[in-house]
Amino acid sequence: MFSQRLSQRTKKQDKMQKITPFLWFDHEAEDAAKFYTSIFKNSKIGRIFRYTEQAAEKTGRPVGSVLTIEFEIYGQQFVALNGGPLFKFNESISFVVNCDSQEEVDYFWQKLTADSGEESACGWLKDKFGLSWQVVPTVLIDMLHDEDSEKSARVTNAMLQMKKIDIKALKDAYAGK
Repeated sequence: MFSQRLSQRTKKQDKMQKITPFLWFDHEAEDAAKFYTSIFKNSKIGRIFRYTEQAAEKTGRPVGSVLTIEFEIYGQQFVALNGGPLFKFNESISFVVNCDSQEEVDYFWQKLTADSGEESACGWLKDKFGLSWQVVPTVLIDMLHDEDSEKSARVTNAMLQMKKIDIKALKDAYAGK
C-alpha cells in the first residue's frame, strides 16, 4: 500500500515543472486564481490546500480558509498563497502576454484592467490584485529587433506614446508614415 502511494507520488513529481511562479496575496488567492483562469483559455484550477488548526492559530487566518491554490494557464503552473498583507506586488516582476493580433491585445487589455485594474505605459498594466502584466503584440518584438535602426527607433518612439499597444500605429511608424 505504501509503495503504491509512493509510486503515485513519484509519478506526480516527475510531471512537476522545475520552476513555478508563487504569487503572494493577502487573502485573495482563490479569487485571483479564478480571475486568471476565467481570462485565459486552456487554464484550470488545481489543488487547494486549506489552513489547518495549527497553521490558522499561528497566522490568525480562519481554519479551512485557502492557504494555497494551484492553477494552470497554457500549461504553465502557478501557486497562489494567502500569506497576509506583509508583501505587495510591484513592477519588478511581471507576466508577458504575447498576442498575435490587435483583437488579442484588446481582449487581454480589457480583461486584465477590469474591476479597477490600472493602465500604464508601453503595454504595461496592473490587474485588480496589483500584479503587473505586459500585453505585447509579437509583431512589436520583431519590429524592435529590425536591423534597420531607423525603423526600430520610429517604432520605439511610437510605443513610448502608448498605453495599450496599437499595432496599426506601430506598423505606420515602422513604414515611416
